[in-house]
Amino acid sequence: MAVSNSTYGGSCHCGSIGFSYQCSIIPGEWSVRGCQCRFCRSHDALSTSDPGSSIEFFSSDPSQLRRYRFGLKTADFLLCRNCGVYIGAVIETDKGKFGIINTHALVPQPSELAGPAPISYDGEVTGGRISRREERWSPVSGVPW
Repeated sequence: MAVSNSTYGGSCHCGSIGFSYQCSIIPGEWSVRGCQCRFCRSHDALSTSDPGSSIEFFSSDPSQLRRYRFGLKTADFLLCRNCGVYIGAVIETDKGKFGIINTHALVPQPSELAGPAPISYDGEVTGGRISRREERWSPVSGVPW
């Protein structure tokens, strides 16, 4: 595994909401997932996270942050009210806050970004979904709300 210890930035199209993703793995080795749920397919979302990395979400205009919950309602999906871009998701549990980023929101896009693996979480129950996210998602150090 190649190590980079770099910080990657991302934001919505208008810049109202964004993130900083600090990761020690090079983008070519990130676990990029193409969830097959209707929400992710509608947003053409490709998600990544790593338990050894960290995410800080921020907002230059908190009124533009839209949190959306669907399905099992275990996570907040973060969208911009102004431009509509989905930047990532956050879950808060007794173990802390964890999140994912939408790689399409990275600015600039790393040229060596790993290709996505299609994945389906159909059939997951609430407890299993929360446990998976606690184990596989990145710790979140800041949330703009």
